[in-house]
Amino acid sequence: MSALTLSSSSAATLRADAVVVGIAKNGSSGKGRAAKAAVVLAPGAEAVDKAYGGKLAATLETLGASGGEGEVTKLPAPATGVKAPVVVAVGLGEAAGKQESYDAEVLRRAAGAAARALAGSKKAAFALPVEDAEAVSAVAEGALLGAYSFTAYRGKDKSAQNKGDKSGKDAKDSSAPLAEIALVGAKPRDKAHKAALERAQVVAEEVHRARDLINTPANGLDPKTFAAEARAAAKSFGLTFEVLDEKALAKGGYGGILGVGNGSTQPPRLVRIGWSHPKAKQSLALVGKGITYDSGGISLKPAGHNETMKCDMSGAAAVFSAVVAAARLGLQANVTGWLALAENMPSGSATRPGDVLTMYSGKTVEVLNTDAEGRLVLADALTRASEEEPDAIVDVATLTGAMVLALGNRTFGIMANDDEFRTALHEAAEEAGEDAWPMPLPGHLRKSFDSPVADIANIGERMGGGLLAGLFLKEFVPESTPWAHLDIAGPAFNESGPFGYTPKGGTGSAVRTLVRLVERTAEGD
Repeated sequence: MSALTLSSSSAATLRADAVVVGIAKNGSSGKGRAAKAAVVLAPGAEAVDKAYGGKLAATLETLGASGGEGEVTKLPAPATGVKAPVVVAVGLGEAAGKQESYDAEVLRRAAGAAARALAGSKKAAFALPVEDAEAVSAVAEGALLGAYSFTAYRGKDKSAQNKGDKSGKDAKDSSAPLAEIALVGAKPRDKAHKAALERAQVVAEEVHRARDLINTPANGLDPKTFAAEARAAAKSFGLTFEVLDEKALAKGGYGGILGVGNGSTQPPRLVRIGWSHPKAKQSLALVGKGITYDSGGISLKPAGHNETMKCDMSGAAAVFSAVVAAARLGLQANVTGWLALAENMPSGSATRPGDVLTMYSGKTVEVLNTDAEGRLVLADALTRASEEEPDAIVDVATLTGAMVLALGNRTFGIMANDDEFRTALHEAAEEAGEDAWPMPLPGHLRKSFDSPVADIANIGERMGGGLLAGLFLKEFVPESTPWAHLDIAGPAFNESGPFGYTPKGGTGSAVRTLVRLVERTAEGD
C-alpha cells in the first residue's frame, strides 16, 4: 500500500514525480467583456500557479480542462519554479465560495482520480484544499483508495527474463500503484491532522483487504481459506476467533449453511471474529454473506452471469475488514463479525428445488430456488448472532439483482426493522461517502413466502425481490433487536471502468459505512 505523509513544504519545491492541484468550474464566468475564466484554481495551487506566471488556469483552459468532477489533465511543469516534472490538475466541480469549503466526498473522489492517473509513479505531492482535519482525511483516504491495484495473479513472462535482454529494464510499471503520497498544506504537528491521517490509513488498508479478497478467484479463496485469513488477522490484531467446520455445523443444526454448501467439495464454515473494548457500553453484531462462488446451484445461473460470481462473498469481506478496522482504531465498542461461508455448486449432493431445510432457529424453509442461497446462510448466522443479545445487528450481502434494478450499480439499499436505526445507518453511509438509500419492508409482501409444506419458502413473488429478501431475513431476527440489512449487490463489484477512487473489480463497498457506524456507537450515538 502507498506510503502517506503530511508535508509542510511548498508544492513547488517538493521533489516528486508529479504535483497534484485542484481546479474548479467558475460558475459566474459571464459573457462578452465581462467574461471571466471558466476554470479557477482551488486553494493549494498558489505556489504552482506562481511558477506559471499566474497563467496556470488559462493554460489548463486552453488544453480543454473544464474543472468537472474527476476530470484529470496533465501538463509539463515549467522549466523553473516547480521541481516535479509534471503537474496534474484534477477537477472538483463547481468552485466553492469564499465562505465555503469543498465537500469531503468531492475531495475524496478527486484525490482518487489523481492517484489512479499516477499509477506507476514513485511519489506525488497532493496540493488539494486541506483547510481542516476533515479535508485531510478525505484527501488522504481518496488518494490511498485510488492507489490500489490487484496484481496477485499477474504472471511473469519468462521470455522477458532472458539474461541477454535488457529492454524495458527501467520501464515504468503502469500496473503498480502510486508508491508515495505527500499531502501538502496539512500540518504534520497538528494532532487533529495526524489523527485524520492515521484513521485514513487504517480505513483504506481495510478497504484494500476487502478488495483483495473479492478479487481473488474462487480457486484461490474457498470457505476454508477465507476462515484461515480471518484466523491470521485475529492473531495479528488481538481479536477473538472461532470457526465451525462442517461437522460442528451439522452437530449444531445449521441447516441453511449446510444446505447451500452441500453441493460443493469445499465444505462450508461459520466464522466468528470479535473485538472488545474494556470501556465499551454498546455492542454490535455484523453478519456477512460469504458465498465464495455462486453458480446458482441446481437452479444454475444463465450464461454470462457466472464469470464474476467470485464476488458473492463481498458482504463477508466487508464485515471482516470492518471488525479489523475497529480493533486497529481502538474503537470503544464491542463488535462481532459473523462470516457465513459456503460455495454454492450443482452436484449429486446439492440441495434440490423443493427440498426442505431445518434452519438453526428451528424454522423450516422450502427451497424453491437454489440461487436464492445467500438468505439461507445469513438466516443461520443472524440467529446465532442474536443469541449473544447485541444492541443491534447489521447484515451485509450481495443479495439480489432486484436491488441493482432499483438503485443501479453505485448505490446500496438499507432495510431495517427499526426506522431510527435505518436512519442512523443512512447517516453513517453519507458521512463515510458511500451512496446508500433507505428502502421499506412492506408487510403485505410477506404472504407470498407462504409454503404448503414448510414454515416459509425461500422466495416469494417476483416484483420487489430486494424487499422480499429483506423480509425473509427479518424472520430470523428478534423483534426487540434493532436490525438492518444492506444489499450491496450493485456497488460491490465494478464491471465497468474505474472512476474516482473506485477501481474495476472488487470495491470494498460498505466497509467505510460499517466503520463509521462503529465509531458512532463508540461515541454513544
